[in-house]
Amino acid sequence: MNKYQGLHYFWSLFGWTAYNENTVPDDAMERSGGHYITYEAATDSLGEDILLSASLWQRSTSWTEIHAKAEEIAEHIETQFPPEIPIDGGFLKIRKARPFATDMADDDDTIRRIRLNIYAEYLTAY
Repeated sequence: MNKYQGLHYFWSLFGWTAYNENTVPDDAMERSGGHYITYEAATDSLGEDILLSASLWQRSTSWTEIHAKAEEIAEHIETQFPPEIPIDGGFLKIRKARPFATDMADDDDTIRRIRLNIYAEYLTAY
């Protein structure tokens, strides 16, 4: 699995459809059952931390489920010390950045969005 596939794999672990933010279909909300994740994709080489963000999106009038999903992701990162994902030539390490989760406004008051910030470190020679 290459570096980009490693990022996609990580964001796909949580039961919601994950899209690179540059490839989100217009009907993503309908395709994904009312919720999905978008994420930034960027890479670097050995020992460089990259600050990346992702967004949780949900059609709802409540924040309860989307907050629970953000907590699930935070707990996963914290309990994996940090998670290491095998990729070609090494590993991808994910750590929480600060602030980790931020509620975001949307023009549509039935859309809930939370932006998540992580550090990605590619432990590879290239």
